[in-house]
Amino acid sequence: MIQKEVLISRKRSLSIVIPTYNESKNIVKILDSLRSALTREMNAEIIVVDDNSPDGTSNTVEEYVKNSKNPSYSIQIIRREDKRGLSSAIVTGIEHAKGDAVVVMDSDLSHPPQTIPQMVEELQNSDCDIVVASRYVKGGSVSGWPFKRKLISKGATKIAQHGLGIKIKDPMSGFFAFKRHIVNNIKFDAIGYKILLEILVKARGAKVKEIPYNFIDRTTGSSKMDFSICVDYLQSVWRLYRYGKSVKTNERRTSVHFLSKAGRFYTVGASGLLVNYFVSFMFGAVLSNLWYIYATMIGIVFSMSSNFILNKIWTFEDRNFDTKRTLAQYGLFLGFSGIGAVFQLLLVYGLVELRHLNYSIALFLAVAIASVGNFLLNKKWTFQEKVWS
Repeated sequence: MIQKEVLISRKRSLSIVIPTYNESKNIVKILDSLRSALTREMNAEIIVVDDNSPDGTSNTVEEYVKNSKNPSYSIQIIRREDKRGLSSAIVTGIEHAKGDAVVVMDSDLSHPPQTIPQMVEELQNSDCDIVVASRYVKGGSVSGWPFKRKLISKGATKIAQHGLGIKIKDPMSGFFAFKRHIVNNIKFDAIGYKILLEILVKARGAKVKEIPYNFIDRTTGSSKMDFSICVDYLQSVWRLYRYGKSVKTNERRTSVHFLSKAGRFYTVGASGLLVNYFVSFMFGAVLSNLWYIYATMIGIVFSMSSNFILNKIWTFEDRNFDTKRTLAQYGLFLGFSGIGAVFQLLLVYGLVELRHLNYSIALFLAVAIASVGNFLLNKKWTFQEKVWS
């Protein structure tokens, strides 16, 4: 990334992020409009993030700054070496923002800068964290769009509202303001072209207010909307949907957590049963004629090892593979599993020799019963979790 800071400013109250790509015909007009809309009291900075536009947008901004006299705001131009997408450009701008509040807007003149003072005032005086300039609340409107574009916008809005549980009327707006701190802990995916969606989903507990504005379609330059943009949007919605599901999973009750881990442990146990049975059968009947007790012991060793690995990674989500720690855990796991193994051997022997039960059935019952103790002991001691958690 090549970054050029045209004016270096002190701590700012407001940062305005403008992503651009081939907007040389519009960017001067938008900067002039911002000059009229912003006052010195707003203590603002403008951050233009350009994806190395072939039409020289970033050069146009630099020339504009050179020819400006006594601007009431600073301008910073960030030139990225390649085209990485609208959301990614906005995230880059947010990362460089110095303001306590951030406004995101397009550079195609569809977002009127005259609305910004009202957005900032709402952030300062209302009990909200995000202010969305909305086309679909009372008083808002869309001008210049053909029916097809309106249909796509409405469809995308419905997908976001119903698929992601978003309540506001215009979650697809590209014109919004927010308090900088609400995104401090957000890890952005920056997929697609509507970063507001990601903020609405991930800034949990943020209060949102919509204000009306009139969206006017661009008159110069070309729209970035194409099929790939639609695909990126659906991909971003799917990832945000999965993110929301994972958050809900983390907030489940203790009893559900316990049952979930028990279910995973027994799923691993079922796989161990297959490993145990397969290895025991291979050594007891196929590869050699070992006594079934010896064959069962070999099967137990194989199944305990596979169970340890799967339980560490999946059931207890332990990704720490420090050698000393892992070996200690493996030793504990084998020790506790060994208690179950002794019980398993005694039960298999009793069922086969005393009750004359089929070996396969006896093996299945023994492994299933022993797994109950294995789960509780290993949960408590091997992976150091409370039994009821």
